[in-house]
Amino acid sequence: MSIDPTGADLKRYLQEDQGGPVVMLNLLRFAEGGRPSYDEYAAQIVPFLDKVGAHVVYLGDTSTALVAPDSHDWDAVLLVSYPSRAAFSRMVADPNYQQITRLRTEALSEAVLQATTPRG
Repeated sequence: MSIDPTGADLKRYLQEDQGGPVVMLNLLRFAEGGRPSYDEYAAQIVPFLDKVGAHVVYLGDTSTALVAPDSHDWDAVLLVSYPSRAAFSRMVADPNYQQITRLRTEALSEAVLQATTPRG
């Protein structure tokens, strides 16, 4: 499973833009000993989020799964709100942001990164 989006992923993400805000769903499974690296990434990403007008909506550790296949045993959930898909794209293209992405990549063994759009 991929941890980081590819150029093709980002291109499709922008092509499917319906306009308006986007909340990025992150399902995270930490590599052994990876949590400290992810915590460092989470601390260092804040200025990049601020720069594009984004903010963390929710970050929490998972607990008891009531209905889910075993493969959906995630360690944490993160929701980040961006004013637009373009804002997210600008952030990930920032060369200074790219310097910290290794912290996220090293921290995770699996991840889901999925755009969601508000209903109503």
